[in-house]
Amino acid sequence: MRNSFANAFYEIAKDDPRIYLIAADIGAAAGVLTFIQEYPERFLNVGVAEAIMIGMAAGMAMRGKIPFAYTIAPFTIYRPFEQVRDDCCYQDQPVRHIAVGRALNYPLLGATHNATEDIALMCALPNMTVLTPCDPAETREVTLATRQIDGPLYLGMGKAGEPDLTANAEPFRLGKIRKLRHGSDLAILTYGPIAKMALDVADRLQKEKGKSTAVYSVHCIKPLDKEGILGVLNGFPEVVVFEEHSPFGGLGPQVKELAWDAGVAGKTRLKTYSLQDRFAHAYGSYYEVLAAHGLTPERMFEEWSKL
Repeated sequence: MRNSFANAFYEIAKDDPRIYLIAADIGAAAGVLTFIQEYPERFLNVGVAEAIMIGMAAGMAMRGKIPFAYTIAPFTIYRPFEQVRDDCCYQDQPVRHIAVGRALNYPLLGATHNATEDIALMCALPNMTVLTPCDPAETREVTLATRQIDGPLYLGMGKAGEPDLTANAEPFRLGKIRKLRHGSDLAILTYGPIAKMALDVADRLQKEKGKSTAVYSVHCIKPLDKEGILGVLNGFPEVVVFEEHSPFGGLGPQVKELAWDAGVAGKTRLKTYSLQDRFAHAYGSYYEVLAAHGLTPERMFEEWSKL
């Protein structure tokens, strides 16, 4: 996903002299390296100084630039949170907070390198748009679409090696939920790389249980596509929200609130699945760390087949 972002970034940046790239001690990938080589005057690496990165980006935005602040997810937002809030969001500046490896996508590095509360934090900030693509192709679409967003935005993505999931999906529309797989019995709302597990389980449900399961990518968490999600809630007897995030402040609680306010609660069976409310002291592969939080294909298949 980071290479897909980098290539799309180069595509939009090479023709717009307002776009700058500011990195915080992170290596250059694919198109980012090409951009650095061709436009070195528009690239800065501040090193391990994330607050400076965000403060500098906000200052550049105030002078008419469009800065992309680019580093590993926890260091994009946690360490410089005051600058994200006060310098970017309060001033409503078009700083693009680009977070590589959000959630558990650095599974060997532990909690310091995980960003499992990012959606809650970013959604709580006024003026912030929150984008979370599910695969490399959608990452490209989202990156190109940043040209349509005037204020600050957070783009949280995976790292590397993610498969393409959207080859047969509905056309991409910025801010709108996107059907990845057709179905009629159960709908799964998800986002980010964990959508791969949702699709795999949906295929198994169809094959082994005859349960027709639709899967939707919710690439924009703020502003939320309330109309689209209400359409799913009203169109399916059973709906699951499946996310790689803290149980607080993510997509699940927002969908529950929307269902309650719209009077859908009680008519549609709604279940939410997230990371546990704890730091999992586990190291290993991405799927091993997810399993430490109880998110496994076997458990999802078992529970969703009973809905």
